[in-house]
Amino acid sequence: MADTTSGFDDAERAAMRQRADELRSTKGLKGAAKRAKEYEACIEAIDALSGVDGEAATLLHRVVAEVAPHLEPKTWYGFPSYARDGKVVVFYQPASKFATRYGTVGFQEDARLDDGDMWATSFAVVAVTAAVEKRLRALVEAAAG
Repeated sequence: MADTTSGFDDAERAAMRQRADELRSTKGLKGAAKRAKEYEACIEAIDALSGVDGEAATLLHRVVAEVAPHLEPKTWYGFPSYARDGKVVVFYQPASKFATRYGTVGFQEDARLDDGDMWATSFAVVAVTAAVEKRLRALVEAAAG
């Protein structure tokens, strides 16, 4: 339900609280300890998903590990995500998070997908297939640079 004073609905406020919790959970941690905590949170976020969301998040995790192992797993607003130099490059936003029709693989500003004057930064996933995996591999490889 929308809050008329803040403009955010319950799911959006919950995501913001989740992001604040993510930041608190790694406060004071550095290096390997921080990366380990963030990796654990990413795996927990993936494990909490089911159906196509779980399949897509698992696929993204595997693809990143294989084609862009330098990207660091973490969570971002509760989404499984992968970062370079602390900045999120790619993430999976599950349909179940906001009760939407499909989950999306999204790319942030630091993704290297630039293609002329306009390019896509979000891709709907309604099924995990060989074709989806092939496309995802190419996108992650390009985005990760």
